Amino acid sequence: MNLHFIAIGGAIMHNLAICLKHLGHNVTGSDDIIFDPAKQNLEKEGLLPKKIGFDSAHISENIDAIILGMHAKQDNIELKKAQDLGIKIYSFPEFIYEQAKNKKRIVVAGSHGKTTTTAMIMHVMRELDFDFDYLVGSSLAGFDLSVKISDAPYIVLEGDEYLSSPIEMTSKFHYYHPDVAIITGVAWDHVNVFPTWEGYVKTFDDFLKNMNPEAIAILFKKDETLQKIAKNARCSLRFYDTPSYLIEDEQTKLVVGNKTYALAIFGKHNLENLEAARLACEAIGIASADFYEAISSFKGTAKRLEPIENKQQIIAFRDFAHSPSKLDATLKSVREQFADKKLIACMELHTFSSTDKAFLEQYKDSMQGADLAIIYMSAKAFEIKRKEPILDETIRQAFHQENIKIARTPEELIKILNKEFSKEAVFLLMSSGSFDGLDWKQFLNQ
Repeated sequence: MNLHFIAIGGAIMHNLAICLKHLGHNVTGSDDIIFDPAKQNLEKEGLLPKKIGFDSAHISENIDAIILGMHAKQDNIELKKAQDLGIKIYSFPEFIYEQAKNKKRIVVAGSHGKTTTTAMIMHVMRELDFDFDYLVGSSLAGFDLSVKISDAPYIVLEGDEYLSSPIEMTSKFHYYHPDVAIITGVAWDHVNVFPTWEGYVKTFDDFLKNMNPEAIAILFKKDETLQKIAKNARCSLRFYDTPSYLIEDEQTKLVVGNKTYALAIFGKHNLENLEAARLACEAIGIASADFYEAISSFKGTAKRLEPIENKQQIIAFRDFAHSPSKLDATLKSVREQFADKKLIACMELHTFSSTDKAFLEQYKDSMQGADLAIIYMSAKAFEIKRKEPILDETIRQAFHQENIKIARTPEELIKILNKEFSKEAVFLLMSSGSFDGLDWKQFLNQ
């Protein structure tokens, strides 16, 4: 097929483009901005657009289908021409379903833990020699791309609740029609497309109640919202809780009957993700004993409590935590794992939701677990999102924490950190952004 990607530079979009090229399709694409690693990856595969920008000349009747990314706008000139020519237009979740409709589909949804839980299932299936396809929102060790499409009988999908495309204003996960689904929890996020809590809950409610009666939904037992919407489900339900564990010498071990399994990951929330993954694997015939043996070697995913290597051997983690629930869970996990060490935690307000003054109150008490709590606000991020700067006092009131430190430039942040620097501390750096390009390895190697 001749396939053209509008907004090819997205994390999933560019990986899907590369995957389809490897399958023998003729793939082209365009975008108005492409960052690394997408830029390097596309260039390596000969798929990097020769010129940055959108051009209607890219669209012709020779194209069999368009795959449209969320980054494009409704009035995109390439989209308009494709519509005029009657070319089939897919959002990437719609396209993925077309390739997966004859497979056993495992979908991981929820406001937090999707990527990690998806990666856990993938890791175990690979360790046990299952043949499967996948789509996951992060780079994973041992997997060349974040998307794989083949003739495998299974597919594991990270089910995002964000919108599918500029012309399909519905959550991505509604396209996947799972045979087995996990919902890790529901905590308000993406206020730019779900301006009310009720609207956000509704998309998960619809996802659950529209599942096939023969399907299985795996839900976190302690989530009150999931307990409520579970009443609307027609499918079979399984509930999971925190598994038994202990921490010895800063290592977490699962406790299963009389046996313990040492893990390469830690954190109560990750153990809950692990239990959800176990139940999903059980639903496709994987015995619990085999699951535990396989999961012991799972080391996590990029920017999810990812260790930052440094010459000084200082304990430091990079984490994607940006929403209130993720922030709270990540801080508690690090505090529990390293109970005797000083915890220095820095969080960047970078997403649309976190830079929204009305949403800030959702962060109340979420940084209380840190010995030193720092909020970083990039003027560039606020400018891009067309948000007014937020006063320091507003931040302190929203987080309900008077001793919180605030930085707005890398220089200010380094100054704060240098005053409290200790090789015996644990550093936790949380953002979906980059702290304006701050080199954390350089700082830790001082």
